[in-house]
Amino acid sequence: MSYQALARKWRPKKFTEVVGQTHVVKALANALDQQRLHHAYLFTGTRGVGKTTLARIFAKCLNCEQGASASPCATCSACQEIDEGRHIDLIEVDAASRTKVEDTRELLDNVQYSPTRGRFKVYLIDEVHMLSGHSFNALLKTLEEPPPHVKFLLATTDPQKLPMTVLSRCLQFNLRKLPSDAMVQHLENLMRAENVPFEKSALRSITRVSDGSMRDALSLLDQAIAYSEENVTDSAIHEMLGTVPREYLHKLMNALAGEDASTIMQCTHELAQLSADFNGLFEDIIDILHQTAIAQAVPHSSDSIEPDKALVDKLSKQLTPEDVQLYYQIALIGKRDLYLATSQQSALEMTFLRMLSFRLADQAADKPERSIAHVDTAKRDAQEKAERVTSYTIEDLVRSGCWSDVVANMNLKGAVQELASRCSVREASDSCLVLNLAKQHESMAAEGTRRKLEHAVQVCFNHEKIRLKIELCSDDIETPAKKKDQMMEQRQSLAEKLVEEDEAIKALKLNFGAEIIPGSVKPIGE
Repeated sequence: MSYQALARKWRPKKFTEVVGQTHVVKALANALDQQRLHHAYLFTGTRGVGKTTLARIFAKCLNCEQGASASPCATCSACQEIDEGRHIDLIEVDAASRTKVEDTRELLDNVQYSPTRGRFKVYLIDEVHMLSGHSFNALLKTLEEPPPHVKFLLATTDPQKLPMTVLSRCLQFNLRKLPSDAMVQHLENLMRAENVPFEKSALRSITRVSDGSMRDALSLLDQAIAYSEENVTDSAIHEMLGTVPREYLHKLMNALAGEDASTIMQCTHELAQLSADFNGLFEDIIDILHQTAIAQAVPHSSDSIEPDKALVDKLSKQLTPEDVQLYYQIALIGKRDLYLATSQQSALEMTFLRMLSFRLADQAADKPERSIAHVDTAKRDAQEKAERVTSYTIEDLVRSGCWSDVVANMNLKGAVQELASRCSVREASDSCLVLNLAKQHESMAAEGTRRKLEHAVQVCFNHEKIRLKIELCSDDIETPAKKKDQMMEQRQSLAEKLVEEDEAIKALKLNFGAEIIPGSVKPIGE
């Protein structure tokens, strides 16, 4: 007996065998069992999700000799002939090859005649959007007033191209892309029935490339069985498809978390030698970052697939949520600009280097200078900083007014830093810290920002029971930001005074009529 492709051999023959289209199966089954049958059905969806398969099962349900129901017997001559594609009352048409109006008119000439053997004469028109405008006009008349013995089953991947007059006369069912987990489970069952050894990660790689199309997945699985000599492994799948082995993705993401640029460069070089699919790798990177963000936001509801779960858990602990969001955006832009780069390898390298550059810059802002010229200064600053955590308790905030030092020690960023610097201390105790905030800055005290500042205070004073309250007050309060502004004004005034009194400047003014441009004098370091 000749070999039969898996996509044909395992094609569903009844509704219970259909994978992942429960919403359509339920509607069709109920319509059959309740005998509420419309004259025209439109099945839409991307390739390989089961449009024509469902249409054939529906035709079998209509013409089963045991009666129209959602559970055809599968043994009568009508059921068997429909399964074999030779039932005389099931007329299948490929609209892509019969687009002319003459073809449509010829097809519809026999509509008025009763079915030869079955209960209904069923017209299954695949890729119906390929019909010409005149063909649709010819079909429309029959759709408006169909004979009671005729059912139209239309299938298309592009319903937008169908005239509204046709759409309005059909019951439309939109078939979804199949979920990855459901596809993997189906492929596992199939491989066990075929008695072929496999690795589950290999099946996941196939479903990822198939993009929700079961037919594509089965075709690739057929190819994989032949390629791997009936031992479907993950490495064989990557070799066959030219996709990036998962180990490289894990190496790259671990190197990113560890700020290991040399490992990243080594991996990208090896991937270039393998002629890897860099576009697919970008998609995998984006997916991993997405799963990491979910794991950080909702730790107990991660959707990450098994081969990547350990990586996602690790990244969610090593990277901050802000880093993950930044990397996700950088990866999206890198993928978008992939084909603008001189090479795909350089595009990937620059994307990772951009991620590292932002992260290292953020970290540098939190650390004292480490160059040789600044070692003594760094040590002195660190010592002074250490003395200020040990010198104050939370009660001292009111007595000695050291809130500015506390804000500096907490190493805050962004909105939290801005909120803290605009506040002053009103009351402080072991259980509660009350801060004043000028009413004009009320928008800074969003609940999320307040909670982050409260946590920072708890960490700073090593006291988890401290609660933070923020109360609005008049504008005339002393705050770290106000102190900073006053210091800046003093430094600016001093700088301008020093420039005015400089002997060289005076000579330039006297001899050459030089003038100091307003606003051009800045304190050193600004």
